[in-house]
Amino acid sequence: MKTTGRKPRVALLIGGVSGEHSISCLTAAGVLRNIDLERFDVLVIGITRSGHWVLVPAEPEALEGGHAEVPADAPGVTLVKDGANEVRLIGTNGTHADFGVVDVVLPLLHGPFGEDGTVQGMFEMLGVRYVGSGVLASAAGMDKHMTKVVLQQAGLPVGNYVAVTPAAWQRDREGVLAQCAALASPLFVKPARAGSSLGITKVDDVAELAAAIQAAHEHDPKVIVEEGVTAREIEVAVLAGRDGRPRVAPVGEVVMDLAPDEFYDWETKYFSHDAVSMQAPAQLPEDVAQRIADYAAATFEALECEGLARVDFFYTDSGEILVNEINTMPGMTPYSMYPYMWQQAGLSYRELVTELIELALARPVGLR
Repeated sequence: MKTTGRKPRVALLIGGVSGEHSISCLTAAGVLRNIDLERFDVLVIGITRSGHWVLVPAEPEALEGGHAEVPADAPGVTLVKDGANEVRLIGTNGTHADFGVVDVVLPLLHGPFGEDGTVQGMFEMLGVRYVGSGVLASAAGMDKHMTKVVLQQAGLPVGNYVAVTPAAWQRDREGVLAQCAALASPLFVKPARAGSSLGITKVDDVAELAAAIQAAHEHDPKVIVEEGVTAREIEVAVLAGRDGRPRVAPVGEVVMDLAPDEFYDWETKYFSHDAVSMQAPAQLPEDVAQRIADYAAATFEALECEGLARVDFFYTDSGEILVNEINTMPGMTPYSMYPYMWQQAGLSYRELVTELIELALARPVGLR
């Protein structure tokens, strides 16, 4: 895409209505501190917790902290396509102020109604370029059950699990609990379509399973119950390649200093920085690291991802490699693994953001 005589206009889309609103703001602060303003003009569009679209000042310091959120009293805006087939940001407060053309959207949204294909579908209908995966990959990658279905079909290794749909839970609760009880404990009960470790419960006693499923239902009517494994948590950063082949950073590892009954939950992931450290490259045998990297690239391609993704693995004590999940819009806070792994590979945060935007600008609109 050419933008004759001007810098490409990038709109960061942040916030959202999911439980990961504040993490999106943290990610946006990291991007704002690292985007190359000599190459790009930047706007920040916020989605409030109630779902209103507003224009937010491009001030990273206002978006940092554990409870940052998009201000509800900011000026309302919307994206529209004009007669020249350009997408513009227009005010909705009665003045119809024109904030200019948007060439590419960088959707820094996490969780449902942002990372799950919904907003990507809107971008497709508007014909505006955007960073990251399309509708199908975003939706399948957000749904932990559908991810496993696709990966199993592609011959990639996943752990044992039971998907608990709303219909199954309503129709045959006892049957569902019996299926889950057949899995090896401990069990991990998760909302199927939430991220950032929201709503996860570790269950050691099957008697606690129904309550854990009900707790996950607070985030998602669809739940997945996974068999616990004794394993190291390995993460891999994947970046779309200019030649069509995904690029993979050296594999990383989340190293935790936790009590035996603790796990990598929301609080640990984002706020207990003394309890978690990141290592890249991970201390693994060379052949194991290569197999994990190959599985990460294969996962990216099996789901038909675009732009970027982080693929998470378990490497068990018995030497088994399991794909745990994929994140098609990984966090990019100062404590996030995705930018850290690329930095260790020699690609700075600023260079990473530039590459993501340029990949999106080079991508055609419409069916691909």
